[in-house]
Amino acid sequence: MVDTAKFYIDGAWVAPLGKGSFPLIDPATEERFGELAMGNAADVDRAVAAARAALPGFAATSTAERVALLRRVLEGYKARYDEFAETMRREMGSPISFARTGQAARGPAHLEPLIEILERFAFEEPRGSTMLRHEPVGVCGLITPWNWPINQIVVKIGPALAAGCTMVLKPSEFSAVSALMFAEVLHEAGVPKGVFNLVNGTGPEVGAAMASHPDIDMVSFTGSTRAGIEVARAAAASVKRVAQELGGKSANILLEDVDFQNAVTRGVAACFTNSGQSCSIPTRMLVPRAKAEEVTRIAVAAASTYKVGPTENPETQLGPLVNEAQFKRVQSLIEAGIAEGANLAIGGPGRPEGLNRGYFVRPTIFTDVRPEMTIAQEEIFGPLLSIIPYDSVDEAVAIANGTPYGLAAYVQSADQDKARAVARRLNGGQVHLNYPPADFHAPFGGYKRSGNGREWGEAGLREYLETKAMIGFGAA
Repeated sequence: MVDTAKFYIDGAWVAPLGKGSFPLIDPATEERFGELAMGNAADVDRAVAAARAALPGFAATSTAERVALLRRVLEGYKARYDEFAETMRREMGSPISFARTGQAARGPAHLEPLIEILERFAFEEPRGSTMLRHEPVGVCGLITPWNWPINQIVVKIGPALAAGCTMVLKPSEFSAVSALMFAEVLHEAGVPKGVFNLVNGTGPEVGAAMASHPDIDMVSFTGSTRAGIEVARAAAASVKRVAQELGGKSANILLEDVDFQNAVTRGVAACFTNSGQSCSIPTRMLVPRAKAEEVTRIAVAAASTYKVGPTENPETQLGPLVNEAQFKRVQSLIEAGIAEGANLAIGGPGRPEGLNRGYFVRPTIFTDVRPEMTIAQEEIFGPLLSIIPYDSVDEAVAIANGTPYGLAAYVQSADQDKARAVARRLNGGQVHLNYPPADFHAPFGGYKRSGNGREWGEAGLREYLETKAMIGFGAA
């Protein structure tokens, strides 16, 4: 069992200087299963000092050494794969089947292409008589969310290690056990002392101390837009690099030529991914007005099949939301949808029938949603789909682009050229055409208030590099 009373600093498990603790609650049962030690700014100081001391040596390692290190990390992770899945089931409420096939699977899904990229990446590139040299940005502060614990840890730690950076990680307190497990994997893989450090704590205390720390060169943050703004403010005084993956309100445009049975059913499934707790899922389904009634019928039928219940049951498809605060927030948004006049087609307030405890939400679909409604503008992070009718493709594009966010977008058409034409007009860092398989080489990040910078694949590696131009390097 992971020791939740310790931090990982300078290659060792150490007692925190902070004296606070945080109760670990299983969101499916509302039962406490442990206590997490919480740190403070002094813990951040010693972790940053360790990372700073380790930077020259690790930055000087060869590409081959870093490839070998990442291969050991990958193998160590695979050896504990089922343990990671079970941990995420308990700490953030992922149903065990999805914890195995979705949550835990993201470790290898990102590490394997990263290793491939690192093996061929040119850290020096000639441009005429100038040599471009890509060097590690330095000490990195990594702040990760609770909804995709391993995914977000790996897409930050992996490329930081590949680039030759050192780092301090602050995971969400709601999913910190899997982060501590990953720290164990890194230790066993032989990450040099000081290269990786982990401090648990709250955003306002530990996160803010990291963002403002003068010896941290870069902050990579994933979370809400509200919290991202605070991170950027704290980082501004030291002019450090800030990469942010923030909120989303992705539209799914169904063109009139699609197979609606297939497109709507798959759209509901995409919206309900991870119990609706994902920033890039398509939570707004835009459909031709003449097809709205048919779409509603298909969507309701699809939603009615979802099994909500205990996370240890392999047949459960929708688990609880992560905590009581998130549960109450989603309930208030459902109430807002009703109050603002959207048509509640299925679901609604309260827990699903037969579930008297746990932060479970009824799979909910609203129709006749207007673009200006709260449920069509705000990120929800629960199993709630808004169906919005449109009268023309131009109107659909305008609605899709009509939120403060631009993380992802989706378009479905029987004609690939039509899908491509619409995709080019959508404001989103990723646009998915006809429900493609995941591409872990594709850059991930957003426009507008969805953040800046990119993760995944080669783009993710480049986030952790500075570019030096050595002019005259190639002159005779």
